[in-house]
Amino acid sequence: MPSFVLLGAGSVSFTTRLVADMIRSGEAWDLRLVDTSEENLDVVDRLVRKMVKQTGSTVTVTASADRRQVLPGADVVVSTIGVGGRRAWEADVFIPREFGIYQPVGDSVMPGGISRALRQVPVLVAVAEDIADLCPSAWFFNYANPMSANCRAVRKATGVNVVGLCHGVFGVESQLASFAGIDPKAVTSTAVGVNHLTWFTELRYNGADAWPLVSREYHRQTGGGKAPLESSADAYLSTDARLPDVDGPLDGAPQVEESPFSWELFELYGAFPAVFDRHVTEFFPTLCREGAYYGKTLGVDAFSFEGTIERGDKAFARMQDLAASGADLPEHFVSGGSGEHEQLIAILQSLFHDRPRVYSVNLPNHGQAPNLPADAIIESPAYVSGAGFQPLMLEPLSDGIAATLLTRIASQELTVSAALEGSLDLFVQALLADGAVTVPSEARTLALALLEGQSEHLPQFDAGDVSKSESS
Repeated sequence: MPSFVLLGAGSVSFTTRLVADMIRSGEAWDLRLVDTSEENLDVVDRLVRKMVKQTGSTVTVTASADRRQVLPGADVVVSTIGVGGRRAWEADVFIPREFGIYQPVGDSVMPGGISRALRQVPVLVAVAEDIADLCPSAWFFNYANPMSANCRAVRKATGVNVVGLCHGVFGVESQLASFAGIDPKAVTSTAVGVNHLTWFTELRYNGADAWPLVSREYHRQTGGGKAPLESSADAYLSTDARLPDVDGPLDGAPQVEESPFSWELFELYGAFPAVFDRHVTEFFPTLCREGAYYGKTLGVDAFSFEGTIERGDKAFARMQDLAASGADLPEHFVSGGSGEHEQLIAILQSLFHDRPRVYSVNLPNHGQAPNLPADAIIESPAYVSGAGFQPLMLEPLSDGIAATLLTRIASQELTVSAALEGSLDLFVQALLADGAVTVPSEARTLALALLEGQSEHLPQFDAGDVSKSESS
């Protein structure tokens, strides 16, 4: 019976879908739930036990607020932690707004993502140290954002082999297929970059290039006339590549008007960036000054951040109600719908049962992206089997795409150093390298404001740094 420790089990979006996947796998799992919030832990513990009972599953459940109690002997450890929860996340986004910086997400890059890293990194490093001490042979997976900075920090500070997982590439591959009107189950792709800016450089359907179909639909929606690749698309369509009776995108497929920025990048670079505009815009702050976005403001009336927080609060309230209710859980809740999109249970089956398959994962760059820095955390395809993770060696990225990633990687490296060392100067340097702030004095003022706003979660920083904000 594999033992599975889930850190940050009070997650609104992850835990119940993971448990649904565990149940559907038919395997016996020893699930150990951990959350530092006793309220959150109680809710998710009751909810998961109801799922197990209602389905007659053989999954066993343990809950603890102390990870060191449940880590010994673990086979798998997964982190979905969010230090400070949604209230700290709000400060990541709202404090920069006072400086004219708007973010729709604020969990990966720009000031919000950097601020989040400062409080996430020390906790994840401590987790990795406990894993090295109590279950050194366990597979360690991280879901917590900012993905790239967190995984880089863990490896740099501890050497523990953490693997980062995100559903973005898996989801966008399927959506691009639906956009082009082809069967997502028969599509393969190559996507490489940093988490939340991962470039689809290849999209193939039954071994043939599917970009002509994507290009054709893009030009149809934008009224661009005859697409440059339309003639090859016509030839491809003659091979019955499209699904039966489909002319144009499938229902639910992404529309160009929903993510115009990403589609502009597709037209410019000949590759598609995941994960659509809500995330991708944050990697280009110089192009979206003061949140400017096609006549709207990012995080306000375009991809409302307040809306995201409200949905999270409501979802947790719903979890509380379901956990407290004596009634059975709704069937869709127990079945998990399409499941946990990071594909963790499938990955574990590849590892434990030697079922080779390729997945998108976040690992150090050891040659899979030859024109990006060594050891930077790269999201790219990896072959997974009983032997572990083997990143696929890819062709160099185009100079243009590589340039979009190099600045991100530089800022992330500075962010990691700032978080590990508790350095205000490195924090300021990370902000400047990121590009949302361009004046050193303004970057320092913002850094101090964020340190003050998150001081309870930043013990590694000198209290004197925060006092500078109060006296400025």
